[in-house]
Amino acid sequence: MRTDDFDYELPAAFIAQHPAQPRDSSRLLVLDRRAEAIRHARFRDLPSILAPGDLLVLNETRVIPARLHARKVPGGGRVELLLLRRIAPQRWEAMVGGRGLRAGTRLQIERGPEATIESVQGSLRVVRFKQSISAVLREAGETPLPPYITAPLRSPDEYQTVFARTDGSAAAPTAGLHFTPELLRSLGEAGIRTATVTLHVGLDTFAPVKVSDPREHPIHREWCRLDEEAVAAIRLTRESGRRIVAVGTTSVRTLETAARGAAPGEVALPFEGWTGLLILPGHAFGAVDAMITNFHLPRSTLLMLVSAFAGRERILKAYQTAMAEGYRFYSFGDAMLIL
Repeated sequence: MRTDDFDYELPAAFIAQHPAQPRDSSRLLVLDRRAEAIRHARFRDLPSILAPGDLLVLNETRVIPARLHARKVPGGGRVELLLLRRIAPQRWEAMVGGRGLRAGTRLQIERGPEATIESVQGSLRVVRFKQSISAVLREAGETPLPPYITAPLRSPDEYQTVFARTDGSAAAPTAGLHFTPELLRSLGEAGIRTATVTLHVGLDTFAPVKVSDPREHPIHREWCRLDEEAVAAIRLTRESGRRIVAVGTTSVRTLETAARGAAPGEVALPFEGWTGLLILPGHAFGAVDAMITNFHLPRSTLLMLVSAFAGRERILKAYQTAMAEGYRFYSFGDAMLIL
């Protein structure tokens, strides 16, 4: 297995800059692994594609306005911070852009408190704020977007799912962006149930793999939670012979983390904590029967994860079909349902 095995060419014109309007009008490529077949639908067709009793597992994390602008004190040099993880009420792990940002450097946050770089950990910094930054994030911060999205957001909610509840992500769980309240209602009326997990998405999720052997890629850690209520719904679904449908790779990572150590018949155990699970081809899936996902970047761990679920050649063929059919790619792009 080589990183080059997960490469493909994508012209920039295929990269979506805004979500479809309405969101559930996005296209849906349905990949049936058993039948070796591809068909094309709209996301709003999901109630007729899934079966009564199937369980959709949604990630309810909410993107925080984690991008901050600051100036060095003294001197005034411009600095940009991207908050990644709260360590304590006034301490955050962050990516920091600027010159001379050593431990002890003081920063004045625009529309926010003063801060100090406490320590340097490779490309990351631990930043201590004079007061909790959480209280002023909505005024001081901006929504972070992947670098391939160059158009400004039309509204702050454009990069949030309609079921986002728990603050903590630096990026949206983008497979969930296709859902609307009306579609969720239609799914419920069709007997398709939902359960929620939480995984706070970090930017490393989207980083290309730079090593030639994917197994040597530094594993990114993200905080996730699967509670007792969701575990009960998952067990009931498996016992009734219906499918556990993970919405997005973040839900997959949460479910598969919770599946490790589960006894036969348990499917998954309640879990809360950090996951460093890197899913590559050869992974034995324990708690995912089907998956809704977007079209991912070349050489990314996300492309490797969906290849682990459906097979590398099958996925790359589906991507070529999607390009031939004019599908939109990446965070704001169209979706794929893998059955």
